[in-house]
Amino acid sequence: MKEFIKGANPYMALWEHVPDGEPRVFEHNGEKRVYVYGSHDIEKDKYCGRNYVVWSAPADDLTNWKCHGVSYETHYDSILYAPDVVKKGDTYYLYAAERCGSLIVVASSKTPWGPFENPVETKLGFDPGVLVDDDGKVYAYWGGCAAPCYIAELEDDMATIKEETLVSNPMGHANCPWDPKEDGHIDLIDAFFEASSPRKVMGKYVYIYSSRYERPIPELGVFEDCNGFLSYKFSDTPFGPFRDGGDISFNGGEILRDSEGVGTMTYRWGNNHGSIIEVNGKWYVFYHRHSGTTEYSRQAMLEPIDVALGKDGRLFIGDIKFLAGEPVSSGPVEMTSQGAHINGLDAYKWISAGYACHIHGSRKNAHIRPVYDMRDDVSSPIDLITDGTTVGFRYIQFGNNTPKTVTVVLDGAKKLKINLRIGSYRGRVVSTLCFDGSSNESTAPLNTGVIGKCAVYFEFVSDDKDADFSFDRFTFD
Repeated sequence: MKEFIKGANPYMALWEHVPDGEPRVFEHNGEKRVYVYGSHDIEKDKYCGRNYVVWSAPADDLTNWKCHGVSYETHYDSILYAPDVVKKGDTYYLYAAERCGSLIVVASSKTPWGPFENPVETKLGFDPGVLVDDDGKVYAYWGGCAAPCYIAELEDDMATIKEETLVSNPMGHANCPWDPKEDGHIDLIDAFFEASSPRKVMGKYVYIYSSRYERPIPELGVFEDCNGFLSYKFSDTPFGPFRDGGDISFNGGEILRDSEGVGTMTYRWGNNHGSIIEVNGKWYVFYHRHSGTTEYSRQAMLEPIDVALGKDGRLFIGDIKFLAGEPVSSGPVEMTSQGAHINGLDAYKWISAGYACHIHGSRKNAHIRPVYDMRDDVSSPIDLITDGTTVGFRYIQFGNNTPKTVTVVLDGAKKLKINLRIGSYRGRVVSTLCFDGSSNESTAPLNTGVIGKCAVYFEFVSDDKDADFSFDRFTFD
């Protein structure tokens, strides 16, 4: 029986919904693993949930994730927003965001997966991020659009702010139409929104955050207020002043660009939150995407990134362009289906439609259906596909030999055709699958060679312009 692909993008199980993921590398009992700490979208009709769970993977295999279970339950009968976890000495500290982020408590554990116990109330604020510096000093960063960002050093108890170190508004914040604040610190370029995450990179203090741009970014298809970005600034001190960095991640899917360089998003963007981490000499950005039709079923994603320091001391993070060996610019890395499967997803396993990074052209708001059935073979279908919709996966690995056939499984028998395209959503057709309405599965031969790592697209064609379809999974043989 064929296996299902695991550890792609999203890298956790398809039934799991952990946004706001802060990645950390911890070595515990001689084993180095990457742990992710985020909120937990289990309420289904609102953000987050009443507990946190911890997932981890070996540092040498970021496709092999396991769940350690619940690490913390609310102590205030409230919804828990985005947390962070750091280690100091032999103790792990969880900064839990109780009461929808309005009360931050710090709990502790002797293991990186918890349980985190004995919460102590702090004066930190929304979306706390914490940095334990090389000299042992601890700095906290926090804030949200309706309450600008702050930085302060913490006492040795990991909870108390050293009031004399408190810095407010180290950068300008976005304007929030639902809670406008004319406080003199609105900056549509800095555009700080939320999701503070401090990191130390190449000797620089990096402030990673979610920005809310209220200006067009045509090359990414952004023409309305948008906070689907993870951005950064950097400094030589933990308190600033911070220099401009750029954008690391954007969760709007594959960007299609026309001859003028104007982009079109192929995935529904939504709020973004995460951070960067170095694992065995390689850098990654961890972020989240949205499934369903609301913002309440978010999933954890990751992409490899580049990090480089220019001659002038500027730090570049993301998709870096080099000139004569020197970094000259950077932008957000592409959103992919593969994640840590950097050579592409194995074409000969079952691949869920839920790994798509391109859903384009539907008349009915096609989207990935959230699933919650905790099975290894669960798939997450794409619903409301209509005639002309393309669904893309970047990237699939075919190896050195062309497969003979492709098989597609729908969630429900319908009458339609599906063209398999290679390279782009308008690329050459290498197979056509025909569904006559009597079965939800169809297999067709490939009519030309396909080898190596390729982007793959399924184009849905129907004579019934009002019909819609649900795409479940596919494989090659």
